Amino acid sequence: MPPFQLPDIDKLSLVEQVSQMLVVRTCGMLYDHQIQYPQWELPQANLQTLISEYGVGGVILLGGSAAEVAIKTKQMQSWAKVPLLISADIEEGVGQRFSGATWFPPPMALQEVALKYAEAMGRITSEEAIAIGINWLLAPIVDVNNNPENPVINVRAFGITVGEVMGATRGFIAGAKQYPVLTTAKHFPGHGDTAVDSHLQTPMLPHDRQRFDNIEFPPFINAIAAGVDAVMTAHIFVPELDPENIATLSPRILTDILRHEMGFEGLITTDALIMSGVANLATPEAVAVQAVKAGADILLMPVDPIATINAVCAAVEAGEISRDRIVESVRRIWIAKQKVCGIPTDLSKLGNPENIQAAKEIATKAISVYSEIEHLQSSNQANAAFNNLSLRSKSYLNLIIVDDPLTCSDFLNSRSPAVLLPQQHHYKRILADALTLETLQCDRFSNIFMQIFSRGNPFRGQTDMHEKIHNFIHDLLNNKKLEGVVVYGSPYPLDRLLPSLPNTMPWGFAYSQQPEAQEAVLQKLGFG
Repeated sequence: MPPFQLPDIDKLSLVEQVSQMLVVRTCGMLYDHQIQYPQWELPQANLQTLISEYGVGGVILLGGSAAEVAIKTKQMQSWAKVPLLISADIEEGVGQRFSGATWFPPPMALQEVALKYAEAMGRITSEEAIAIGINWLLAPIVDVNNNPENPVINVRAFGITVGEVMGATRGFIAGAKQYPVLTTAKHFPGHGDTAVDSHLQTPMLPHDRQRFDNIEFPPFINAIAAGVDAVMTAHIFVPELDPENIATLSPRILTDILRHEMGFEGLITTDALIMSGVANLATPEAVAVQAVKAGADILLMPVDPIATINAVCAAVEAGEISRDRIVESVRRIWIAKQKVCGIPTDLSKLGNPENIQAAKEIATKAISVYSEIEHLQSSNQANAAFNNLSLRSKSYLNLIIVDDPLTCSDFLNSRSPAVLLPQQHHYKRILADALTLETLQCDRFSNIFMQIFSRGNPFRGQTDMHEKIHNFIHDLLNNKKLEGVVVYGSPYPLDRLLPSLPNTMPWGFAYSQQPEAQEAVLQKLGFG
């Protein structure tokens, strides 16, 4: 039994009941001047007011070190009359969001290694989440990423087929269930076949019900059978399922299909309500009211928390939403909190060498390399071959292309293998992106080795980066300058590039962008 007593729901005021349905966002760092996204992350005083006076039900965290988060979660829980659900988007392990913890490669990498790692990924993520006070994993993604142009799901998915996603999902949830945390299947009814980022606009899927029954729905049914605790909605429009509302605001999709047809009894949470895919459709107050009417139990990251509370309360008082409907959601929240709240933090669980080794094994095994050098009889021969190649001229370029130079410091800096290993072979270095690539002057370099760091990420949206890279490589090939290519992150750019490369052209790929993956690929290519 948890070391706390939840109050009688019927004794809570309407404001307290509705407030329990809100999860607000704050920065994982300790001080207001460290807030990274002030339009979304609450400063200390506002956060304390919402927790202690209004009684919001939970908080979502982003940023900071694991040690800082452990302090902050303890502080927030001390403000709360009812223990908080504290969540984070940690699809790739706690280290994805909070430094010092284990950071796994993207989930799609699991298809290149034994699926036993899916269970390890769930178990380690849960263990380290609890250690710093997080009790709700906003993971796993169970979308089937069958659209190579998907800018936001991409390698965050476990795979490109229903079977791949279902197998890894079962493993992840089984691992996570070894610890008292909540898991979340997202994004219902399925975000894998979109070519639009719902953070920026509302995607539309034209598929009929039969298509959903065959592809999008089975991974969610599978996750429910595996015991997933929550399902997150997608801000997508599916006219064949509901011609009037996006999924987040659809009673047909959330209540009729998910709750009744699939028999899901856990928490239904919206995706973040600040996302343009839903926020652009109506006022924040109207969006919140409609989401509750559709069947959502949790309103995640509302644009204005207090206005949201007032709007839902007003809808109840006007008879638009029944009081029983609110109580149903709070009762589900109570069940969830009884499972996971009240566990003390324990920073000694971080830095476990076995956990770090598991992530490293996935990163180094989930690579592909083709090179004549790789087939030499010994690594000494391979190193000698590249040394001889490089020393013929000082005009060798290591061209590193990234999605965004301002957001790559987590995996790329002056000490990264992608920089250091070519540098040891006398390669100069240039860092470029889609904007600078077209103005890049490479005439003075006789040979160019290209490394591309690119993967789907929220808020980045569609770009023509891959088209520009393809054209740039075509020019290098015509001028006989390109000597090799490595892609880190999404496999889709490589799929497009390979038909253009000569059969003898060395290339490499790694799902992970982290240093251990860089080193593994480059060593196989002879940069030892």
